[in-house]
Amino acid sequence: MDNGEGDTGEEYTKDGSVDLRGNPVVRSKRGGWAACAFIIVYEVFERMAYYGVASNLVTYLTERLHQGTVEAANNVTNWSGTVFLTPLVGAFVADAYLGRYWTFVAGSAVYLLGMLLLTLLGVYFGGLYTIALGHGGTKPNISTIGADQFDGFHPAERLRKLSFFNWWMFTVFLGILLSTTVLVYLQDRVSWSVGYAVPTLALAASVAVFLAGTPLYRHKLPQGSPLARMAKVLAAAVRKCRVAVPDDPTELHELEPEHYASRRRFRVEATGSMRFLNKAAVKAEGAPGWALCTVTQVEETKQIARLLPLLATMFVPCALMAQVGTLFVRQGATLDRRVGRASFQVPPASLGAFVTLTMLVCVAVYDRVLVPAVRRRTKNPRGITLLQRIGAGLLLQVVTMATTAAVEARRLRFARSHHGLAGGGGALPLTIFILLPQFVLMGAADAFLVVGQIEFFFDQAPESMKSLGTAMSLTAYGAGSFLSSAVLSLVERATRGGGGGHPWVANDLNASRLDRYYAFLAALAAANLAAFAALSRGYSYRAESTTEAIEEDVAHAGGAAARVHSEPRPAAP
Repeated sequence: MDNGEGDTGEEYTKDGSVDLRGNPVVRSKRGGWAACAFIIVYEVFERMAYYGVASNLVTYLTERLHQGTVEAANNVTNWSGTVFLTPLVGAFVADAYLGRYWTFVAGSAVYLLGMLLLTLLGVYFGGLYTIALGHGGTKPNISTIGADQFDGFHPAERLRKLSFFNWWMFTVFLGILLSTTVLVYLQDRVSWSVGYAVPTLALAASVAVFLAGTPLYRHKLPQGSPLARMAKVLAAAVRKCRVAVPDDPTELHELEPEHYASRRRFRVEATGSMRFLNKAAVKAEGAPGWALCTVTQVEETKQIARLLPLLATMFVPCALMAQVGTLFVRQGATLDRRVGRASFQVPPASLGAFVTLTMLVCVAVYDRVLVPAVRRRTKNPRGITLLQRIGAGLLLQVVTMATTAAVEARRLRFARSHHGLAGGGGALPLTIFILLPQFVLMGAADAFLVVGQIEFFFDQAPESMKSLGTAMSLTAYGAGSFLSSAVLSLVERATRGGGGGHPWVANDLNASRLDRYYAFLAALAAANLAAFAALSRGYSYRAESTTEAIEEDVAHAGGAAARVHSEPRPAAP
């Protein structure tokens, strides 16, 4: 019993995992890769459904709704921005009220409703934004549910958790690959109705698969709104702004080890950084009760605050990623899409499959070759640090955009020699595969950046705020999408003026100077990389209680606290 074993000798998890009724779970019966198998299959089909809509959306808007290049690109990125900002709401609801599982289930129902509106009723923009609302409930929780299947207090499971995000993203890329090949072809060559019906069925199947795995899942109980706790810390620090912070951190308010040990939560020691916030934990006479926070609450707030500057440096990279589904696709539409002398034509959006293929290869090589080789030298279980991985992705993005500018310059020279710069916008007798380098390089960049970004914000968020950490990484995509819309609109207005010059982005890309726009984005990416490098040098990875420290707390707490997860609780009514 003292070692977390029940009366039958079966070992219970040590991280506070419970079943849907709130009972502690036996390690051998729930969680692990067996549970993750259902979650991973869900993600393959769900990503296929989402990108079945998103990857070819700019083509639908320009060809079926007859929108201009800038208007269509901005409509795509504005919708994408909404899709990736709604997870903040979903994370709040999960952490404060419903928990991750039920928030996910509710979000899935709304998500499926949006796909039905889009496919069966033809309510296009209404369906798109209903999908965005449902995505807010599913996206910040599904990867966190997957990570919850591994017990951080168990050495073997902790090691498996390190590989989880790599293989999680592998399945994401597989779903995207299916959408950018099979679904895009159906939309381009068969019909849009069929092309949207298939992802709707895929989403329904994915939800059914996820629900089928329910008996195997481990769950974490909601621990209250992290945003409310952080707001309380900030308000308390301001309320006691004239109070001096004691030199001895043990004089600050903190709960006894038994409190954290009984809940299998991390207790965080006081630090000297952001010293002003420590005022929230000072015991001051005359201060109202709400103005006294624990050291752990203060330090958790600091951990989130330390992430915000780095989060801001993710906006530009995410804006660059948005070009793959907008301007990259429009470039492809101006070129010869035939494969050899055959009648088969490559849909422009299908070149996105090369982004995915490159990511699949790079992630597998990274996890199976690079990490073991580098780990032997660095002694870091991940091989390189998360920030180093993100930095490598940012550097590759600079190379990608510089290459894209050079390829576009070549395309425009070809257009100039065949149609004249202000030609009629017809397809050029130049193969679409000249765009291949920019898609492959973007895929290599994403293999470092996308996986590193989601893992970094999950890993560095406090233990009680993991959904918020995941939502923060998704927020970067939302902000990046809106940034892409704003930059494109500003550039279009600034360069379309008189004087006989040509706009950088116009409906007729053969009469544009898109190469200059891409060069501008490359310069923006380089400046952002410099800012990221400067912030990374000053960043300290969170120093939170280790597993050993938690076990010490359990020992100090005595038998009653130690047995909280050894003895099943009564079932909830």
